[in-house]
Amino acid sequence: MSLIQRLPFVKKSPFVAVIRLHGAIGISRPGSPGLSDAAMAPIIERAFSRGKPAAVALMINSPGGSPVQSALIAGRIRRLADEKGIPVHAFVEDVAASGGYWLACAADQIWADPTSVVGSIGVISAGFGLDEFISRHGIQRRVHTAGGSKSFMDPFRPEKDEDVARLNKLLEDMHVSFKEHVESRRGAKLASDRDLFTGDIWTGRQALAEKTGLIDGLAHAVPKLKEIYGEKTRIVPYAPKRSLFRRFGAQIGGEMAAATAGALIDTTEERALWARYGL
Repeated sequence: MSLIQRLPFVKKSPFVAVIRLHGAIGISRPGSPGLSDAAMAPIIERAFSRGKPAAVALMINSPGGSPVQSALIAGRIRRLADEKGIPVHAFVEDVAASGGYWLACAADQIWADPTSVVGSIGVISAGFGLDEFISRHGIQRRVHTAGGSKSFMDPFRPEKDEDVARLNKLLEDMHVSFKEHVESRRGAKLASDRDLFTGDIWTGRQALAEKTGLIDGLAHAVPKLKEIYGEKTRIVPYAPKRSLFRRFGAQIGGEMAAATAGALIDTTEERALWARYGL
């Protein structure tokens, strides 16, 4: 410990812990666990617990993904913020849509770039119907179940009206949870004269000009944080710890194995999520 650190009358500069939440939520990538609660938990815990940060800033760039992982990550952030009395700011980069906006609502204030995309407060289920394709190629689908709903929404069988009705009920229930989360976090800030929960999106400039209440203003992280906490505020980023192998760009067996068909499908799904917002 240095002499300056030991002197009680020397005032330290405040610092803000920064956490980057980037990518589709709950979708793995080759060599990476993706944006999930399990992957982010150690980083979030360190950001709130090391020293006494003046605030925690979330750098968000996500088109959404798993509602469960969104809720788990946001819930962890809120629990620590409340326990330690630390304010949280969210800064939107390209997009904070769907689950990405769920994460943004974990903050006390949400800031965006004028061209950021925010909103998409809805739930979606997408897939393919391959029953006619396999039929044309002489392929038979053989499914045996114990339980009438076990083959629910099988993409290799014709779609059933009762399955679609059941799926819509599930999506509606998830949508209710999403709306409740946004309303509990944004409260009276939200516009009361319009429906913000249709899945529509806005740019940061539109969200502010139309007084939606989805964001608190237009700002970039460093200048805004220094405006709030002082020019001498230090910005301290927190990121996953990298192994020695990864620091030198090496791939070990486990990472090589991650590049399987399943991981490639996840990567394709992630690209489709980004593409919805032109990214």
